[in-house]
Amino acid sequence: LKSAAIACSVCVCVCCVLPLVCCNLGLCWLRSDATSPPRRGMCAMDRGRFAQGVLCGAISAGAVVVAAEWFKRARSATPQCANGSSVRSADVAEAAPSAEKGSVDTSVPLQERPENAPESCPGVRSEAAGKASSCAGCPNQKLCASGEAKKPDPAVANVKDRLKDVKRKILVLSGKGGVGKSTVSAQLSFGFAARGMDAGLLDVDICGPSVPRMLGLVGQDVHQSSDGWSPVYVDDKLSVMSIGFMLPNQDDAIIWRGPRKNGLIKQFLTDVNWGPLDSLIIDTPPGTSDEHLSIVTYLGDSNIDGAVIVTTPQEVSLMDVRKEINFCRKVGLPIIGVVENMSGFVCPNCNCEEKIFAPSSGGAEEMCAKMNVPLLGKIPLDGRVARAGDAGVPLTQLSPDSKVAKAIDAVITKILKQTDR
Repeated sequence: LKSAAIACSVCVCVCCVLPLVCCNLGLCWLRSDATSPPRRGMCAMDRGRFAQGVLCGAISAGAVVVAAEWFKRARSATPQCANGSSVRSADVAEAAPSAEKGSVDTSVPLQERPENAPESCPGVRSEAAGKASSCAGCPNQKLCASGEAKKPDPAVANVKDRLKDVKRKILVLSGKGGVGKSTVSAQLSFGFAARGMDAGLLDVDICGPSVPRMLGLVGQDVHQSSDGWSPVYVDDKLSVMSIGFMLPNQDDAIIWRGPRKNGLIKQFLTDVNWGPLDSLIIDTPPGTSDEHLSIVTYLGDSNIDGAVIVTTPQEVSLMDVRKEINFCRKVGLPIIGVVENMSGFVCPNCNCEEKIFAPSSGGAEEMCAKMNVPLLGKIPLDGRVARAGDAGVPLTQLSPDSKVAKAIDAVITKILKQTDR
């Protein structure tokens, strides 16, 4: 393309400008008269030849500009190698992962791949770390090649020591937002405490901390001592930690990138003095992003019990929950089971149940059977659950004998049965 652009410009100059210049020079030679007195100014023929020259010069310049722009666009649309040479389409097809194999190297645990590393990263613990061709251009290449990246993060050992007196460590996950994950986390915490157990609830949903509202702790502050941060207590049996306690204004937006979120999560796990607990429930944001990888990494040596995954019956939610289940399997996180929330609507007058969110693909029950994960229970949709969340009280306080309260209690029983050791 570059050669074509240059050739185009040269052709315009040779075919248009050069003939006119030669023609004008010839005419000037024929009209020259040594005896005639010199003329001042240009005659009509002179002005015509001058205008022709200007026009051809403008055409030539325009051709050069157009050719340069054409070459620039073609170059930007063509993939380039590191040495500046173009990449053939066949090379791209060979380098790109096939649809059957997937676009991510699943052989490398996600915890061993830095967040700013390429998808083809061999992993920081690999012998090829920092030396493989896929490491070229990675900002972590020198660190990996030196072997420093293979060393364990000291925070992992600190977390293990801090949580050594916590019997159960349970993550509450959801692939889709708005399925009631924080509501389930809050009511599970209330339920554990109601059974006389020492329970803690850690909110790592950094950008959307709703736990303080759901446990009736809005306006409370975190206190620091020589032993670290002290959690906020609902009562003698239930303690809570959330970034919501640290905001001067509850309506402030938290606009943080991954590294800053990661730093706060590490501080929550290493600095909060929970004391002895029977259960620590960790409420996470939706999806499979920085917060989830940070939690799984820091709890790597702490014998985490597993994850409770929350969904709703419709396929729009289930399709993301399947991704969450696969995430857990990739990072080696055990799955305690799935909770189907909003599973039908319970009429407050007749106590009948109606399927508001129709399980078009069989709901959580069929998904669990296909993916071989336990179904912990189905929690009906009930307006009293929303009122309990806004008031920050356990559902059993508003409606102890409701179907929803009994369903939550049944879920707690199954969780305890699977995590007792």
